[in-house]
Amino acid sequence: MQLDQGIKGFSFSKDGPLDMRMDPTSLLTAKEIVNHWSEKALAALFRDCGEERKWRKAASLIVAARKKKFFETTQELAEFLTSTLGRSRKKLHPATLVFQALRIAVNHELEAIEKGLATAIKLLNPEGRIGVLSFHRLEDRIVKNLFKMAASAPKKGGTLPVLRLLTKKPLEPTLAEVRRNMRSRSAKLRCAEKL
Repeated sequence: MQLDQGIKGFSFSKDGPLDMRMDPTSLLTAKEIVNHWSEKALAALFRDCGEERKWRKAASLIVAARKKKFFETTQELAEFLTSTLGRSRKKLHPATLVFQALRIAVNHELEAIEKGLATAIKLLNPEGRIGVLSFHRLEDRIVKNLFKMAASAPKKGGTLPVLRLLTKKPLEPTLAEVRRNMRSRSAKLRCAEKL
């Protein structure tokens, strides 16, 4: 729901302030990152949290452009990225991965997933089941690795496995599901059971 609200600044398809905060009391905004972070920090963010192929170029161009005028809205940044980066081979909008990286940084999403999932596994009762739905590779990689670690055979002096994997590979939506709900296209579901 928040992604559909232009006022939140998550979407490049609806104009809004360059915000992206899930928690409006948080101090860090996408506007702060885009207009004040160093080129090196932006490049690392776009590479690590956006998996943007043109991470260096995106960071360099943003830093050069903001010297003339700060970016204020989602539309300004999206139009700038479209005009400077061009279309990707994956048919993604040129702003998609940069916006993903900004959203992840603003909301500390990857850290929240790691911490939340580790806590959920600890709180789960024996024979309790956990299912985690992720929407991009970075999230899925965290879920996969945490589940794998919790389900791995003990090493010398280690602890016994905590989980039994119920899905060796993630479950993905069918074509019919994607037709009904376009946002489900990137969803991956992994499930495990507490031992």
